[in-house]
Amino acid sequence: MDIQFKVFRFDPETDKEPRFQDYTVPHRKGLTVLDALYWIQDNLDPSICFRSSCRAGVCGSCAMHIAGRYRLACETPADIKGPGPVVVRPLAHLQVQRDLIVDMEPFFASYKQILPYLLTSKKPSDGEIRQSQSDRAKLDEIIDCILCASCYSACPMIGSDPEYLGPAALLQTNRFLLDSRDDANEQRLELVSDEHGIWRCHTAFNCSLACPKNLDPAGSIAHLKRASYKGFLKVPFRK
Repeated sequence: MDIQFKVFRFDPETDKEPRFQDYTVPHRKGLTVLDALYWIQDNLDPSICFRSSCRAGVCGSCAMHIAGRYRLACETPADIKGPGPVVVRPLAHLQVQRDLIVDMEPFFASYKQILPYLLTSKKPSDGEIRQSQSDRAKLDEIIDCILCASCYSACPMIGSDPEYLGPAALLQTNRFLLDSRDDANEQRLELVSDEHGIWRCHTAFNCSLACPKNLDPAGSIAHLKRASYKGFLKVPFRK
């Protein structure tokens, strides 16, 4: 059984408008969308452009809009649509550089704004800040973000406010806010408590639905709002 694909194509240097191009890929057991794109590149059209790296759902570089929602191409079965064509588009809210490749700089610029590293005044004698298993467990639901930008692209508020930090950056803010080794709570909440931070979120939940790692950016943003309103960390992330 062959699988039909409709792939977004656009080269800003030569094309006036984007278009979709049809491809037919032979099906085999275990074929992913990323495998299919490589097959197209190797056998049908060497000009097609896309990003990938690990092929294991770890790096996040192959995030795309596939068959109606944001997914990792390396984890998505090629036959996900059954008999219908599989429509593949690039991430939204980011400038298309070519075909399925987008400029990730605005996404990472937002990420850098929240200072995504430990901020602490603690200076243990042996140079290591220890963390108990119970404190580490508080991070279990939020630490697995792979920065794929699926939540960023799914967020409707990014489209209306390019300065909005976005769900990935805010989830990471919550990750450090809950980290027992970090003691910059006030500084972190100040960074995200303006009209381009947590209060820009309208709780559409698109970000949580889009996350390929089943994380809950909307829940993290809600926790940041509660922490900002009621005082630092007085409300637990999960009850």
